[in-house]
Amino acid sequence: MRLQDKVAIVTGAASGMGKSIAEAYAKQGAKVVVSDYNLEGAETVAAAIKAAGGEAIANRTNVAVLADLENLFAETKAAFGKLDILVNNAGIMDGMEPVGEITDEKWDQLFAVNTTGVMRAMRIATNIFLEQGHGVFVNNISAGGLRGARAGAAYTASKHAVSGLTKNTAYMYANSGIRCNGIAPGGVMTNIQNSMTSLSEFGMGRQQTGSGTMPRVGQPEEIAQLAVFLGSDESSFVNGQIIAADAGWTAY
Repeated sequence: MRLQDKVAIVTGAASGMGKSIAEAYAKQGAKVVVSDYNLEGAETVAAAIKAAGGEAIANRTNVAVLADLENLFAETKAAFGKLDILVNNAGIMDGMEPVGEITDEKWDQLFAVNTTGVMRAMRIATNIFLEQGHGVFVNNISAGGLRGARAGAAYTASKHAVSGLTKNTAYMYANSGIRCNGIAPGGVMTNIQNSMTSLSEFGMGRQQTGSGTMPRVGQPEEIAQLAVFLGSDESSFVNGQIIAADAGWTAY
């Protein structure tokens, strides 16, 4: 049990990579807060974890709303008394729009969910971690946070921002018992494409030149295994890193 008695919040955990991470954490002994905007989906995941002998609660959070995030951490403390790991996984895609086509509304929406929501969750968690003297962040950043030909302007910029936030947080609190790392998945079989609207024909065409070098599509469970490692004490000497899990895609 690599995460025995750890308490972990996983956002965006009703489906895809978040669901797999929540399930993998529970199998390794963690008490998991399955958080998602889709409460019904979160409840289904939490129920399955409990049916398999694990511990989990479901929570509805829109990560773009500060009050929801504050409630998430309050519910976690009320249920389990502490927080050891925060997995910032919730995110949405743009429509592959280049900067010449992106609207203020789409830009603000992407940053509210993908960047500001992550910062706010980390801000709340950091104060819990500092009081405890320990804590771990695992941020799901995406290959779009490392390269420019994996998405549109808004998604790419929002994920690059989280990459910088991850490294800065790791450095700032390196002597405070807090670690912060990121995962940069390549193409993974999830339903994030459902958040894509108003696709840009030009942007899609340009982005496909980057997609064409992808060796293969990954499975959510493959990302979950890396998230387990980064959340566990096995990675105690790993801090401030953005680790690509992409079958070699970003090596190109």
